[in-house]
Amino acid sequence: MRLYPTRRAIGLMAAGAPIALAVAVAAPGMWTAAAAWIVLAAGLMLVDVLSAPPPRAVTLVAELPRVIGVGRPQTGRITAAFEGRPPAVVELAVGSDARLTATPERQTAPVRGGRAEAEVTLSPQRRGESRLEGVWARWRGPLGLVWLQRQAPPSGPVAVTPDVAGVKEQALRLFARDAPLGAKPLLDRGEGSDFHALKEFQTGMDLGDIDWKQSARHGKLIGREYRTERNHHVLLALDTGRLMSTPVVGLPRIDRAINAALLLAFVSLRMGDRVGLFAFDARPRLASGLASGPAAFPLLQKLAAGIDYSTEETNFTLGLTALAGRLDRRAVVVVFTDFADTTSAELMVENVARLMRTHLVLFVVFRDEELESLVDRPPQEPDDVSRAVIAERLLKQREAVTARLRRLGAQIVDAPMDSLPTALLNSYFDVKRRGLV
Repeated sequence: MRLYPTRRAIGLMAAGAPIALAVAVAAPGMWTAAAAWIVLAAGLMLVDVLSAPPPRAVTLVAELPRVIGVGRPQTGRITAAFEGRPPAVVELAVGSDARLTATPERQTAPVRGGRAEAEVTLSPQRRGESRLEGVWARWRGPLGLVWLQRQAPPSGPVAVTPDVAGVKEQALRLFARDAPLGAKPLLDRGEGSDFHALKEFQTGMDLGDIDWKQSARHGKLIGREYRTERNHHVLLALDTGRLMSTPVVGLPRIDRAINAALLLAFVSLRMGDRVGLFAFDARPRLASGLASGPAAFPLLQKLAAGIDYSTEETNFTLGLTALAGRLDRRAVVVVFTDFADTTSAELMVENVARLMRTHLVLFVVFRDEELESLVDRPPQEPDDVSRAVIAERLLKQREAVTARLRRLGAQIVDAPMDSLPTALLNSYFDVKRRGLV
């Protein structure tokens, strides 16, 4: 419970100052009469407090989600219920820590039937356990001179996790009947390089799949049908170093990497492959075993949610060497990383090249849309020209690194942030279709 004056009360007190000064100048002996104005104002404030609903007669409830996926805002509701005669309006507010942003922080809601309700949008900024600072409601008395405030204690923790709901929604859309992924349907048969059966040639089949010997024997065109290869090893390698904690399009790079990695893990497990998770910065931080089957996805989800943000520089030599030591057969290694200068890129390319001697590497490039906007933006002042020149130089360095990786044999996944998960899946299916593993 808290009481404090409104602007109207402060103005009322201030209005009595000129009167008291005039009385003191005109009749110094009656200076005590000037205090009557203060007593009058205080009395009016006391009447206002006694006429307003007391804070103990207000029930303040916050209905907020307990789990939120990073990058996916959710809506909560704040309710203030009054006993007796309620005020006309009430102000409601919610406080949050750095992991969550509450919008709006404060809002005015009308009271209808003794209840005031307001919606608040919680936007997660970083993964981890977030705690709300509390929920507040305040209202004025009938005279508008005093604020009365009620605070509800902080609710339980809100877990900010990877956007698993979005991952599953996107994956289920891709697995829906006849749902296309880019230009390729997700079919178990008809894609891949694992021979499945012979069937009569039909319109739409690839001419290269015609079996001419069998066609001559049967007197009609016979085609070979293939199915997607299974039981591949897919390792998701996440760089969690300092650069991956910097934001891109509103979210840290590591969070976007985790969402894309979980989507690929969900699809790979559904298609019969074995999936593992590996995270490293200055040293290895997480190394899971290879899991198979859709039932393994919750375990990978839990492990990914525990990946923390780091301020340390990435040691590619130690991280990728430890990763290679855990693989006992050829695998698809998906590397999520970023680099800022040619020195760190040189070390990264050297170690990725060593990894590619045995394994197939999918290298995910985080397109820096901020640098691209600096290059494309028309200059308004001389500093804009300098920024554009520097940004273009950095972009060219990044393009040179990705071109070198492509020449070494890495499969580069380069797409805008919104379509990066889909581009990653397209590359994964292309690898399986072409039998590159």
